[in-house]
Amino acid sequence: MKRFSIILSLTLTVWLVSYNAFSQSNGRIRGVIKTSDGVGAEFVNIGLKGIAKGSTANAKGEFEIKNIEAGKYILIASFIGLETKEIAVQVNSGETTTLGDITLAENAKTLTEVVISAQGKLQRESSEYVSKINLKNLENPQVYSTITKELLREQLVFSIDDALKNAPGIGKMWEATGRSGDGGSYYGSRGFIVQSKLRNGIAGNVSTKIDAANLESIEVIKGPSATLFGSSLTSYGGLINRVTKKPYAKFGGEIAYSTGSWGFNRISADVNTPLDSAKNILLRVNTAYNYEGSFQDNGYGKMFAFAPSLTYKVNEKLSFNIDAELYSGQNQGNTIFFFPYGQTIASLGVNRADQLDIDYKRAFSRGDLAQTSRNTNFFGQMNYKISENWTSSTNFTSTNSYSDGTNPYFYLLSKSTVTKNPADIGHGYISREDQSTSNSRDRVVEIQQNFNGDFEIAGMRNRFLGGLDFFRNNSDQVFKSVNIDTVATTGTIPTYDYFNDKTLEAAYLSGRGSVYPYNYVTNTYSAYVSDILNITDRLIVSAALRIDYFDNKGAYNITTGKSSGGYNQTAFSPKFGLIYMPIKDVVSVFANYQNGFTNKVGSSFAGETFKPEHANQTEAGVKLNAFNGKLSTTLSYYDIQVSNLIRSDVAHPNFSVQDGTQRSKGVEAEINANPLRGFNVIAGFSYNDSKFEKADEDVVGLRPSTAMSPYIANLWLSYRIPSGMVRGLGFGFGGNYASDNKVVNSRSQGVFILPEYTILNATAFYEQSKFRFGVKVDNITDKKYWIGYTTVNPQKLRSITASLSFRF
Repeated sequence: MKRFSIILSLTLTVWLVSYNAFSQSNGRIRGVIKTSDGVGAEFVNIGLKGIAKGSTANAKGEFEIKNIEAGKYILIASFIGLETKEIAVQVNSGETTTLGDITLAENAKTLTEVVISAQGKLQRESSEYVSKINLKNLENPQVYSTITKELLREQLVFSIDDALKNAPGIGKMWEATGRSGDGGSYYGSRGFIVQSKLRNGIAGNVSTKIDAANLESIEVIKGPSATLFGSSLTSYGGLINRVTKKPYAKFGGEIAYSTGSWGFNRISADVNTPLDSAKNILLRVNTAYNYEGSFQDNGYGKMFAFAPSLTYKVNEKLSFNIDAELYSGQNQGNTIFFFPYGQTIASLGVNRADQLDIDYKRAFSRGDLAQTSRNTNFFGQMNYKISENWTSSTNFTSTNSYSDGTNPYFYLLSKSTVTKNPADIGHGYISREDQSTSNSRDRVVEIQQNFNGDFEIAGMRNRFLGGLDFFRNNSDQVFKSVNIDTVATTGTIPTYDYFNDKTLEAAYLSGRGSVYPYNYVTNTYSAYVSDILNITDRLIVSAALRIDYFDNKGAYNITTGKSSGGYNQTAFSPKFGLIYMPIKDVVSVFANYQNGFTNKVGSSFAGETFKPEHANQTEAGVKLNAFNGKLSTTLSYYDIQVSNLIRSDVAHPNFSVQDGTQRSKGVEAEINANPLRGFNVIAGFSYNDSKFEKADEDVVGLRPSTAMSPYIANLWLSYRIPSGMVRGLGFGFGGNYASDNKVVNSRSQGVFILPEYTILNATAFYEQSKFRFGVKVDNITDKKYWIGYTTVNPQKLRSITASLSFRF
């Protein structure tokens, strides 16, 4: 590793020095395509008349044509349904010709309609966040999926939870708890747990159910990604990055009202306006109020979100972005059933959730058990154009989570536990418990500096990234827990209403409860470099390296006023990639090596200090973008091997050893297609094989109980009538499948299964330039099903939602 670090550092140094020494014989053209209302025009084709050189505008409307011989040319900008524009251009040897904004006659609304009918618009072809460099998907050796705001609108999706049903290989395992620091809902990816903790590529934690009001898209990035994103916000399965809406240079917006089953009511607004006549200061505000009851007899959640975004363009080189996310809500915890420690599955007499004798529609708690949650998040970014080839981006984020209140949960009890007779096999009882948070706070501050370069050396294009990152987590959380009682799970329950706020308060005042402070401070200092090298226009190699210094100050004791148990660790995280395009800009064959790590504390019986745990992924596959973007697919095989797992030391029962291993491998496939005008297909499939290879005897060779279902599939079909008297009328249908999920899986405790399920959903909508009406039905068949993270969580039954929105 040390040798690799030295070689990489020397190589990058040589490249940077050589860049100043080499002169390029050819020139290039750069520019930005915009609509008449100042919005970047994506997918516009740009070419040079008479020669076979061209480009396509990205999501910001930016384009570049490189390796052009000196001379005079006619640049042509064209797109289906829009007027073609021709511009005379002079290219000089070794120079970049930068054009001013090229404005198309049509506005953004017309362009969006054309894109929807021509290319689907339910996908994105590039990302500036996945590699912290603006890359097309075909140029990126990492696998990722993008869920667009257009798809969210079509499906009447209002949260991250529902949006992620469109991502291959992603399954929800736990709803958001609302507790400070928890980070929203829990999902499974490639056999590991992942949460949505990033916003525009940096820290952006929201502990409640995350609203989609201010989202432009959601990026699900697969595999260990610590090299560019660190270990605190990612997992070995990947990460979820929320890309937010940005202000634009025109007054406009949308207001919407939605209503539906179980008292669902929602009102939202998206308002954008320039704040000066030159349109250098732009403001956009997204806000929403959301209330929803429960399919069970008690339960609710209400939330208010306010997300302003301001951009200030000082001049052609310097600009600022300032954003905020303010969440405030109250909820009653979801009904979740746990398995008591030491109780076997055999003692329950059943081993599947659909065999449990539990009333599906009962919450088993009073509706006054509530929790208050707040998130106050601020973001700042300064962008500076150093030169034609170099840019600087300085990022700051501060996320603050707060929670206070009750969080009921339940243990599934065997009859023998209740009767104290070991011969009584069966179930039908639960213990009712609480885990409250008391004025708990979790704060994260991240400061990140990135330098991006785009230059050529010996005719080969380099896209370079160098970054520094400081990440601080300050936890000041207090958890309280108490057992209330044991009740039956069906029939008449005389004390059903006893699990309420007054009972809990009395239980804690009596001293029966326990208090668990969770106070600590950690600082992480990181540096990383990455380079993407075009050896040819079809062969691309990439390499990156992160060095990460983790400083844990230890647990703080409020009684003594001192911290103890502090430690620090240094980790290296490399990354490599390879892309070859047999058919340029259509097919790419890729391979990658990616790394993730987790800091670990403790020592062995021999006194050896534990090292960071590591996950190394190798992956290979193929990406396709054919028929002018109408067919986009990704197919890959991955193999993730985790080392340095901590397991029990058999020879020394009170100690642990760090030699455990785990392996997770599988295949993933994704298809985004627009085979006919107005018709779109989104489909995904994944298979994951995960097991402990070197571990405690109780679980060795078994699938982890946190690995989720081995088989996951998603499908969405939609058709929008593109012309005629009912133009804008559309329909959508699809669903999700998950195979059996072993949420308990050990030799001592046994196996408990959440049964496979297929959930079907449908929408119908009518959309015109100024308004949109839609209706959807979720869980059409009214199916009972469960998800879980070592737990049993009953899910929503059939629901109907209607929505009406107006644009201005």
